[in-house]
Amino acid sequence: MGSTILGFGHSVPRLRVGNAELEAKLSLESGWIERRTGIVERRWASEDEALSDLAVAAGAMALERSGVAPEAVALVLLATSTPDHLLPPSAPLVAHRLNLGGAGAVDMAGACAGFLYALTFADASVQAHGAPVLVIAGNILSRRINFAERDTAVIFADAAGAVVVGPTQRRDTGVLGVTLESDARYYDAIKIAGGGSRKPFVDGMSASETKMQMRDGGTVFRQAVEMLARTSDATLEAAGRVIDEVDLWVPHQANARIIASSQARLGIASSKVLTSVRDYGNSSAGTIPLTMSLHADRFKPGDQVLLSAVGAGLTGGAMLYGL
Repeated sequence: MGSTILGFGHSVPRLRVGNAELEAKLSLESGWIERRTGIVERRWASEDEALSDLAVAAGAMALERSGVAPEAVALVLLATSTPDHLLPPSAPLVAHRLNLGGAGAVDMAGACAGFLYALTFADASVQAHGAPVLVIAGNILSRRINFAERDTAVIFADAAGAVVVGPTQRRDTGVLGVTLESDARYYDAIKIAGGGSRKPFVDGMSASETKMQMRDGGTVFRQAVEMLARTSDATLEAAGRVIDEVDLWVPHQANARIIASSQARLGIASSKVLTSVRDYGNSSAGTIPLTMSLHADRFKPGDQVLLSAVGAGLTGGAMLYGL
């Protein structure tokens, strides 16, 4: 028994935040953000929206498109760095609101690569048990933006994407090859310092300790491109494929420059690259399933899809997935 993606879903907040608004707020010249990132606008959640709200909406769309009955879902994997609360996890609430009965549900914190890790586990679960798994990835990063740090303030956004993974008897489906990797030499390159057991939240904690921080953006850029290319090459080799056999490539939507540099390293045709960063920004783990759902009409049975991501940690990887 193999696995395959049966349905895609996504959810984004209604509020659109254009570059002009941010450039005025950050005293940047007109056009600076698009030139540096390729982003034109992003979505930010309203004060009354939580991550679980986006996750439920994305999951409901994926279930409806898949035709899988909610009670058939055995497991919910929620990849997020911004759960509703530090405790309890948000996945059980999402499962309850989707009427999934007693399905297992767990949060996964894999930063920008969280969806790849969750999809890897979902594939294994479906093959072992023959029951559908709902994978959701999303974040509300607008609550963690540090406006004193313009390089990160202009890219982060809010969104969620979802896929329903189910069993199939077709050959060459599911995870055909995967390479998951980490490199803690750059552990502190992207971080939110406060809120964990190392530095718990306390009254009077500075904004810089509770918001996103990035150290040495140039190094982050180079290492991200290197990891994306290296793990993608290793994944294709493990699957016995070459880049020309890939039908579509869906990279993490970090920014347009990282995507373009990685594309050049891989040598994949532009017609095979799916993106959403221009209109939706960077929602970390949510970007790959969001992009897949937005381009759902591009996918067909038999396609071999390369997924690549790298994020804080550094943690990342690549996957070749057969539809």
